[in-house]
Amino acid sequence: MNSKNGPTELFDRERRRRFRDRAYRRSHGKDFMGQIMSEELLDRLSLVKRDFNRCLLIGQAGHNLRSALNDLNIETVAADASFMFAHSLNGVQCDEDRLPFADHSFDLIINVATLDSVNDLPGALALARRILKPDGLLLASFIGAESLTTLKSILMQAEGDRVSVHIHPQIDIRTAGDLMTRVGFALPVIDSDCLRLRYASFDKLVSDIRDMGGGNMLKDQISSLSRDVYRQAKLGFHKKAADDGKTSEQIELIYLCGWAPHPDQPVAARRGSGQMSLKDALNKPAAD
Repeated sequence: MNSKNGPTELFDRERRRRFRDRAYRRSHGKDFMGQIMSEELLDRLSLVKRDFNRCLLIGQAGHNLRSALNDLNIETVAADASFMFAHSLNGVQCDEDRLPFADHSFDLIINVATLDSVNDLPGALALARRILKPDGLLLASFIGAESLTTLKSILMQAEGDRVSVHIHPQIDIRTAGDLMTRVGFALPVIDSDCLRLRYASFDKLVSDIRDMGGGNMLKDQISSLSRDVYRQAKLGFHKKAADDGKTSEQIELIYLCGWAPHPDQPVAARRGSGQMSLKDALNKPAAD
């Protein structure tokens, strides 16, 4: 329930937990998009020329990440809105904008594929910065606004004059960058990658979305697709297929990197000047 003085919440927290539990039952944290993001974040972490001791892992792809981080002698704590996932790693069930950790508890936070469906995204990022030690690192990824353009178009056409919301509003890369700066992360770097996917089956696309916890979790908007609309959507999907019978879809993956402030950090270049690359931002010496 919303606080009387708090902001209106976009997502139904309980429904979101159920969807994330469903995702864990389906994929056990091994959905392919989550794995792509996890591998990319590990690659970026490998560019950092310093040691980390304790990491908060948020997101179901943390199963594979945990093993990799343990190999680097980094202690890990898992967290997710899904009880099933959190329990599987002896972690903490919580929402990202309600993290129950003390200030300066971790020197590394890795968040995979959850920030696009958090009610209070600025609050979630501010909490992440607060629980990081000075000069601690946040690495995060999520699905961005330039995603599922084919699916969105097909659903609108299938519903005709009675269009309902089935895919929640997503975050664009500029907004993500503005938020990182606003909540006080130092040396923020935000970039994106676009996956070009091809599906032979509409059902497989829907299955992949569910595997990563997707679905209509908007508060007070629980209109399900009728069988007729679903059939029309499948037909529209196949009409868009190429000669090989496969239909194209795209997924935008947005990546965030930011450091908790520390007096010895270099000063970031003025926004838009292009003086700092992602590699330079990650490959920085540790502060004393």
